[in-house]
Amino acid sequence: MRAAENDIRVILVDDDDDFREAIGGELGDEGFQVFGFRDGAGMFEHFAQGGTGDVIVLDWRMPGVSGLELLGQARRRGIMLPVIFLTGMPATAYESAALDSGAMDFVNKSRGTAILAKRIRLILHSGKRPPEQRRQEIVRCGDLVLRPQVSRAMWKGQDVNLTVVEFNIVSLLVQSAGEYVTYRSIYDCVHHAGFIAGNGEDGYRTNVRSSIKRIRNKFRALDPEFSQIENFLAFGYRWRDAATAEQSTEPA
Repeated sequence: MRAAENDIRVILVDDDDDFREAIGGELGDEGFQVFGFRDGAGMFEHFAQGGTGDVIVLDWRMPGVSGLELLGQARRRGIMLPVIFLTGMPATAYESAALDSGAMDFVNKSRGTAILAKRIRLILHSGKRPPEQRRQEIVRCGDLVLRPQVSRAMWKGQDVNLTVVEFNIVSLLVQSAGEYVTYRSIYDCVHHAGFIAGNGEDGYRTNVRSSIKRIRNKFRALDPEFSQIENFLAFGYRWRDAATAEQSTEPA
């Protein structure tokens, strides 16, 4: 726990200048140190110049790049601070997508600054804030390296740029490397993130096949010879490297 609230540095990103100034001032009155930016470019420049922060508060909808996309860019740049989304759209689907993508919280703007301040304190004081030198678990399986804490997959040293849902599928296959995983198991692994079964009793297989096709294409864009994902007709898929996936840790 920090010694004083004014030690907490909030990175606030919102394209609405008036709203950003207003909420930044109110968070300042709550005892936080606030750095406000109207877009991701400003935030990234802040970190590139040695700026710091403890938590990032992102507007959900911004011109050009959404808050969700900005979160992905931040993670790929190695910015691992906890993220809270601030939005005027309280739809459950949006909240689910935010949390599935690694955000720590999703707060409606109508709740007011006092609630946002409490959420920030809860996240930082509960130990959910990643230490700056946090060690993260990694999974290795042949030429594949998985980083579950940030949902990133590296193939022969290159980022495959998988979505969170695609990462979950690959992770499931790797957990059973060398053995086939059923269509149903793959579907159940990710259906909460928006999968919708097609027509017929086994229509979900169409969704799974489409996802596997997208995943293969991303790997093949990096390695045209990629052939690790195999299909057993009418049953499922497997990661064909039968080597046991190994877990280890390394500095983030």
